[in-house]
Amino acid sequence: MSKKILILSSSPRRGGNSDRLCERFLAGAQEAGHEAEKVFLKDYKIGYCTGCGTCFNGARPCPQRDDAAGILDKMIAADVIVMATPVYFYTLCAQMKTLIDRACARYLEMRNKEFYFIVSAAERSVPAMERTVECFRGFLDCLENPREKGVIYGVGAWRVGEIEGTPAMEQAYQAGLHV
Repeated sequence: MSKKILILSSSPRRGGNSDRLCERFLAGAQEAGHEAEKVFLKDYKIGYCTGCGTCFNGARPCPQRDDAAGILDKMIAADVIVMATPVYFYTLCAQMKTLIDRACARYLEMRNKEFYFIVSAAERSVPAMERTVECFRGFLDCLENPREKGVIYGVGAWRVGEIEGTPAMEQAYQAGLHV
């Protein structure tokens, strides 16, 4: 059965290591016949959550007029969400964290989703990446019936392109193929 897959690439550099892993996931998903889309967050204007409370309990939509609402629409419509981040100081990059914070306005609508996480880092230690993955899991803890399906660890890649030829590239492709 074909699934609707949304890949959220939060790399600040197009073609960066986490973005390349997203491309491999996308290629696998498309080859498997899924409807897959990659959103490169840097292409969108997403303001910080101001904590105004307007969206509290879904009473009214977020008053900010930027691109976050459209991305949240895509997240709600997707069957599978892939969240990808480069790791900075052992946590999510600002682009991904900003989107997660803005999900406050509609997170109650994100039900029964499958999630994959992609992390890339210069650090070679997979256990050191767990605190980054735990940030993603904290988001999932707030959703209704999320299912974590896999984590792709693109470790040991700092400069652009160093991820090429690593096992993570094949893992991302296979995850997309078998979503």
